[in-house]
Amino acid sequence: MPRYFMHLRDGTDVVLDPEGVEMPAEAVVGAALFAARDCIAGDVRDGKIDLHCRIDVHDERGKLVHSLPFADAVELA
Repeated sequence: MPRYFMHLRDGTDVVLDPEGVEMPAEAVVGAALFAARDCIAGDVRDGKIDLHCRIDVHDERGKLVHSLPFADAVELA
């Protein structure tokens, strides 16, 4: 099964995912959405939400296969 790495980017810094996660290719979009929402939930607890971040998913060769801006991970009502 392929391994994917979900790196967190905020426009300035990058938090690299050194281990990655094995999953089928069709699960990448949902996994990125879950990871973004999990980060946003932590921001809520801290009292400040930064929607300028994004999750970039790379495959084992380092190729970008999906990018999800935090602003696209939630709907503000």
